[in-house]
Amino acid sequence: MESLQKILLVLTIVGAINWGLVGLFDINLVTALFGSTTFLTRMIYTLIAIAGIVNIGILFNHLEETE
Repeated sequence: MESLQKILLVLTIVGAINWGLVGLFDINLVTALFGSTTFLTRMIYTLIAIAGIVNIGILFNHLEETE
């Protein structure tokens, strides 16, 4: 399970970096690499969204364990 959590964390970091590039420089790295409306681009965005949602759950589980 720890390996899956690390993979999901990496995807979340990639998403955060992409949003940072969009905010600072108006550069969307995902669309620059894979095209604007391709299936692969949509799949990457979906995987990053799922990773973020799972990481929210991991955060709350970790907080409950420390109390």
